Amino acid sequence: MPIVVTLDEMLVRRKVKSRDLAAHVGITEANLSLLKSGKVKGVRFETLSAICDYLQCQPGDLLAWVPQEGEEPASEIGA
Repeated sequence: MPIVVTLDEMLVRRKVKSRDLAAHVGITEANLSLLKSGKVKGVRFETLSAICDYLQCQPGDLLAWVPQEGEEPASEIGA
């Protein structure tokens, strides 16, 4: 999957425990674990907003796009 979740890195940088974040956001630790591992198909904007609020970060600090092998960035397609 070309979208990589970097939530673990932000938790380390902010010195925040997963259980504290899960409690603040209102999701289970199991669901937070699935999100951290990238094993979810989506995340609600409300959840993403609550995570960003608690960690004082931007959504781009938690998600990264990594092109798959052989995939061209959109700016180069059709050039």
